[in-house]
Amino acid sequence: MDLATRWKSYALLDAGDGEKLERWGDIILRRPDPQALWPRNHDARFWQQADGVYHRSASGGGHWERDPALPAQWTIEYGALRFQIAPTGFKHTGLFPEQAVNWDWMQDLVTRAQRPIRVLNLFAYTGGATVALAAAGAHVCHVDAAKKMVQRARENAALSGLAEAPIRYLVDDVMKFIQREQRRGNRYEAIVMDPPSYGRGPTGECWQLEEALADLVKRCAALLSDQPLFFLINSYTTGFSPQVAANLLLQQVKAAHGGVVTADELGLPIQDSELVLPCGTYGRWVAA
Repeated sequence: MDLATRWKSYALLDAGDGEKLERWGDIILRRPDPQALWPRNHDARFWQQADGVYHRSASGGGHWERDPALPAQWTIEYGALRFQIAPTGFKHTGLFPEQAVNWDWMQDLVTRAQRPIRVLNLFAYTGGATVALAAAGAHVCHVDAAKKMVQRARENAALSGLAEAPIRYLVDDVMKFIQREQRRGNRYEAIVMDPPSYGRGPTGECWQLEEALADLVKRCAALLSDQPLFFLINSYTTGFSPQVAANLLLQQVKAAHGGVVTADELGLPIQDSELVLPCGTYGRWVAA
């Protein structure tokens, strides 16, 4: 398992009994987490320091119980990168801190390539990977079906001093966009994707991971240039083994371009303990 250990403005303070307690800058949030099935390390008093607590609703969704002083949004940093944090009605904050492992990996590849690298970032959310890649000098095409998330990505880029970086932002259905890119003959040296378990596009297009992922990877592999650099598949789908992503990359990318495929889990270390919170999986292909 790869652990995100380089954060200074984020920390996982404790996790257990189906919840996690996190520090985001100076703000402490308490949220549900289905992976945290072990007992907590700390007592109830330790957990009461939270500035915001997310409560699930029996009918779906949920709400935040907030300290009056809790801001609607604030900023945290990862090295030279800056990100806006804003608790949402679906318990998320706008950033997945475990992805810092992948940001570091991609930045290193782009920097060492010493050539122009065009990256297609699909299901790109609020732009964590987009900002990291642009900071390393890549040209990024950022695609997400949610207009609000794409706007947040623009704001994160600006916070990181990358408002004028070569980033193309698109609010679009991923599959339709890829099909158009195939017809246009556009190519990329790298592809990043973080497909959801299910969802809908901007005009109601339905997405289901199990039915669409293999075709998505195949179509994206056809968009790679003659000198591809990497291909990254992330997943937060429960029960999705990292080997699934590895198998797709072996078939669709390594078979055509050689290189190396690896796959593993991502995790966050729990402060002052040996425990780790699992936070999804990845499959990676990188050129030899």
